[in-house]
Order: sequence, then C-alpha cells, then structure tokens
Amino acid sequence: MTGAGHRLAGTSAAERLRVLTPRPGAERRDFARTDVWIFDLDNTLYPAECNLFAQVDHRMGEFIAHYLGVPYAHARHLQKSYYRQFGTTLAGLMAVHKLDPTEFLDYVHDIDLSVVQEAPGLRAEIARLDGRRLIYTNGSRRHAERVAGKLGVLDLFEDICDIAACGYLPKPEAEAFQRMVSRHDVNAERAAMFEDLPINLATPHTLGMTTVLVHSSYVDHPIQEQMKSWTELPDHVHHMTLDLAEFLGAAVGSKQ
Repeated sequence: MTGAGHRLAGTSAAERLRVLTPRPGAERRDFARTDVWIFDLDNTLYPAECNLFAQVDHRMGEFIAHYLGVPYAHARHLQKSYYRQFGTTLAGLMAVHKLDPTEFLDYVHDIDLSVVQEAPGLRAEIARLDGRRLIYTNGSRRHAERVAGKLGVLDLFEDICDIAACGYLPKPEAEAFQRMVSRHDVNAERAAMFEDLPINLATPHTLGMTTVLVHSSYVDHPIQEQMKSWTELPDHVHHMTLDLAEFLGAAVGSKQ
C-alpha cells in the first residue's frame, strides 16, 4: 500500500500527461509472442480518476493511529516514512511492529466502490487477448475481486496474484516477481506486464517481459514527480499509454 497521493489539477489532461516514446536505439518489443497478459490493479485496470486511493490512503492513516495509539498526524508521518523505506506501508508495519497483515488489508480496502463504473470497452479488449490473463497486485485478493467485478472484467482473468500469495513481499522487490512467475508458471519472455508505476516494470523487463506503462495524473510515488521531466521512456519501459482499452485494441490488432 502507498502513502498519500493526489491528482494533478489546474491543467487539462492533454497538458499534464504526455505519451512518451523509447529513446532512439532502444530495444523494440511488440506482442507477437505474448500469450500471458499480466495487469496491475490500482490505477491500471481502473482509471486513476476514480481516486480510490484517496479512500485507501485515509484508512491507512486511521488504522495506524488506532493500532499504535498515536495521533492521526503522526500516523500519517509513519505511513509515508514506511512507504519510502520499505516499499509499502504494510511492509514497514510488519517489519517494525510485527503487524498481522490480514487485519490491515481488510480495514484499508473496506472502501466505497460506487465511483468505479462498468467498463464494457475494456472488457471487450481484454476478452480479445489470446492466452492467459492475470491480475498481479500489492493489494488483497478480495480488493481485486471487488474492483474487477465492478469493472465487469473479473471473469476474464485466470487468477489473481495478491500480496498474500507472494508471502507479503511487495512489488517492486525482484523476489516478489519471481514468486509470482513461479506460482503461476509464467514464461516471462512470452508475457506482458501492465503497470502505472515505472519502478514496478524494472524487474519484469529484466525477466524478459514486454512492459507497458499505463500513465495517469495520479501521484503517490516520487518517481511520478520525476516523470514530469522525462523526454523519452527509460529502457525498461517498452510502451506507454494513457488509455488501457485503446492500447489493448492496438496491441491485439498488431498480432492479427
């Protein structure tokens, strides 16, 4: 789970978001051999404009304040500190305070999903993907099931690999990806990984996956601030899109 996040305001979507391309000479990857499609959940399968993480973020602060018996402001400080130091707030709480992760995940994911709308266009494009389809999230299986169900795409996925299935080791840890690949018998060189955080695409690239950055206006990680100054994609990101359904349509078309 993450620390505080926000959506960029004051400019149009076209002004604040740009689709970047790889540097000249970078490795080119298409989807001709792809038969395993792996999707992150939050701000990837659903639009970041839903702002679900505002709810999750607030509930993390509430949980920490109650669990540790500290003021909410101090809880928020710990939440952000653990996120930066350990990769996720949950990992920090487990390491420092020996927290039972199930209790935390149940609480922070008890959110209102009314802002998530059914996405028939996305469903149609995912259904057209040849091969296996997986959701891989740092959240809980129940959260992924609820959100994918609201989107109307849950039944299209073979399985969900959540934080518990990886022994509570989160992305971007390399071992977390190794556990996911092993657990689901994924041939990385025939897989594609879709993520909203470029840091979470580094290991998939190393493993041989085709990587796709689903860029959005949501900011909850320092790397997203750094992206504002990017002029081209880093070598571990093969593709970038602002619209997942539109991109999938083009990706499927390129295989046919």
